[in-house]
Amino acid sequence: MNRKIRQLQSFFYSQNFSDGLRITIGVLLPALLFSYLGQLQTGITISLGALGTSLADSPGPAVHRRNGMLVCMGVCAVVAWCTVLARLHPVTLGLEIFVLSFVFSMWQVYGMRATLIGLAGLLVLILSMDRPLALNQVLPYGLLVLGGGVWYLLLSLLTFQIMPYRPAQQALGECILEVANFLRIKAGFYRPQANLQQEYRKLVTQQIVVSEKQDAVREVLFKTRQIVKESTDTGRKLVMTFVDLVDLYEQITAIHYDYATILEKFGPTGILDQISGLVENLADELENIGFAMQANLKLTHRPDFQQKLEHLKASIDALDNQLEETSTLVLKKVLVNIRTIAQRLADIISYHNPQAAHRASLTHTLEFGQFVSHQNFSPRLFLDNLTFGSSVFRFSLRVALVALFAYVLTKFFPYGQHSYWVLLTVVFILKPAFSLTKQRNVERVVGTLVGGVIGLLILYLVRNETAQFLFLLLFMTGFYTVQRINYVLSVILMTPFMLILFSFLGAGGLAIVEERVIDTVVGCAIAFAATYFVFPNWESQQVGRFARGVLEANLNYLQVLAHGLAGQEIAEVQYKLARKEVYVKSANLSAAFQRMSGEPKRKQRNSQQVYEFVVLNHVLSSYIANVVSERLATGAKGYPKPFLRPIRRAQLSLTEAIRQLAPQFQAPEPEHEAPEPAAETLPTLSAEDRLLAEQLEFIRKISADIQKLTRQITAAQKTPAPKQAAAAE
Repeated sequence: MNRKIRQLQSFFYSQNFSDGLRITIGVLLPALLFSYLGQLQTGITISLGALGTSLADSPGPAVHRRNGMLVCMGVCAVVAWCTVLARLHPVTLGLEIFVLSFVFSMWQVYGMRATLIGLAGLLVLILSMDRPLALNQVLPYGLLVLGGGVWYLLLSLLTFQIMPYRPAQQALGECILEVANFLRIKAGFYRPQANLQQEYRKLVTQQIVVSEKQDAVREVLFKTRQIVKESTDTGRKLVMTFVDLVDLYEQITAIHYDYATILEKFGPTGILDQISGLVENLADELENIGFAMQANLKLTHRPDFQQKLEHLKASIDALDNQLEETSTLVLKKVLVNIRTIAQRLADIISYHNPQAAHRASLTHTLEFGQFVSHQNFSPRLFLDNLTFGSSVFRFSLRVALVALFAYVLTKFFPYGQHSYWVLLTVVFILKPAFSLTKQRNVERVVGTLVGGVIGLLILYLVRNETAQFLFLLLFMTGFYTVQRINYVLSVILMTPFMLILFSFLGAGGLAIVEERVIDTVVGCAIAFAATYFVFPNWESQQVGRFARGVLEANLNYLQVLAHGLAGQEIAEVQYKLARKEVYVKSANLSAAFQRMSGEPKRKQRNSQQVYEFVVLNHVLSSYIANVVSERLATGAKGYPKPFLRPIRRAQLSLTEAIRQLAPQFQAPEPEHEAPEPAAETLPTLSAEDRLLAEQLEFIRKISADIQKLTRQITAAQKTPAPKQAAAAE
């Protein structure tokens, strides 16, 4: 129950809730003010400009948000002018819908913020196409839309000025909470009754979330000059906390061994329940840190895990006497990792002490700019994607054709006074991936039905207009809060607030609900059919690109390990860049696999092999992280040739796997040499070195398995689909 309360509190302290409040105020206030002055249509037009500009106000550095809103204001104003002119003739309006739908959808090549600006332009287009304006009203209309954008921009900049660190605190807090969830999943691997396949699926899914949150924090922290220059204690605390959080995440990832063997050997002893419980406790404490960061609260509780760690150590030592023929070294390694995680938590907590944060500010001198991506806005990028080989081009053409079809359909078969809802549904439902479009279709229909029932109940049971307005505020704020995180809930909240709004405008009742539901169902049907038949983009055709990215990242990561085993000093920046690349590429591949899993079965190719490929690459990077983190902790130390041989073979396997996907790939030449000749066998090694040898051999074996899986996946991609094969015969 406490965790449920904490999750609810975390929601109200989140960036999404803050943004929801700001958007609600920005969109609703102009309409209310001008309605009070007897100029409701003027207020609605200004609110439309504010609504469009708010789409560009997505999470990120303040300067990016500001620039995005400035561009969005101009786009919305220009689109408003063009639309009220183009609507004078159905053909010109249809042409505008086709051209702008294509161009704005192509803006995906410039990143998420540009995509949202394009959606804002389409939103203004659709909501302006039924406005009957005379020619002398065209210029004022566009200026009012522009004025709404200016109003929202000033409101947004004011909140940043008052609370400059809140977006970074909220983003970092949410990232810490997701890493805590990742750690909690890792605890499940040590439960004797664990289903490893299910645990891996949960782990892969959570890895995507953590990667997205880490990227969001990097964007906010390392592209905000005020923070990255560490001019204040708050800035230092945020930067140092994130740097240590990424190291902590690596340490969590490094708690990876042959779980099946561990469960078989130590499951009956009860020691695994102790390990799982201790890891859960660490996850709880990490969750407390995340909530304190998100809510901007001081951490008053400093946990001491020393007693529990000593108890676990004593239990492992006792097993040495009970299991004389079974080595407990792997359990001791797990204990060392858990102890390191506990120390990382203590370090993060110490940054809440201003003196400690100040002292820590000089301990990390990473070049932060290397850890964030830089968007290319060259027109050349747009032009290079104007080919059927580009998935963005095919998607943009699909959106343009389907939007034009929806517009023509509503012109020939008009239904109700708000037929533009069909076009609005199509534009916002269509996504590049089939699985996401299918999911959005179901969620849109369900959300509209449930929200319609809620809206009708409020309108018929609550007759007081003040109470209805309070419900409108509640639903509106809720919609803008959850629109980025829960689509079905956002639709459920949006529908009643729109029904109440139309009721205030004199158009409420069952008829508007019926029209809304029918238009939504028609729009969803059009979008779903288009994703299947109009230039479809099946994920099985794209998975090879993501697989290659993961293999190259792991090969680079393996090269860092090879340098360390050869006795070379591992450069911190080089190592952390390689680590970040592995995390990002692995998350991209996992997301691609999830999208493929939602596609029709007959469109999937070797989905089981792809899943095994995802898991094996995760296991490989975890083992590399495990070994590298130990090398960093013990310092540079050269190992004899038998230790390096499995790494060389693993590199060859990954290189061959990449060449299966990209024959032109040129592998980097190995730069390490063994420090001295050594015997081919290693009979006199210490227990520590024997475990290292086993880990390196396991890395070699996993790499060989990855090579075999890559060959199978590549062969499946080259094989024609059943229908195509039959046609060829």
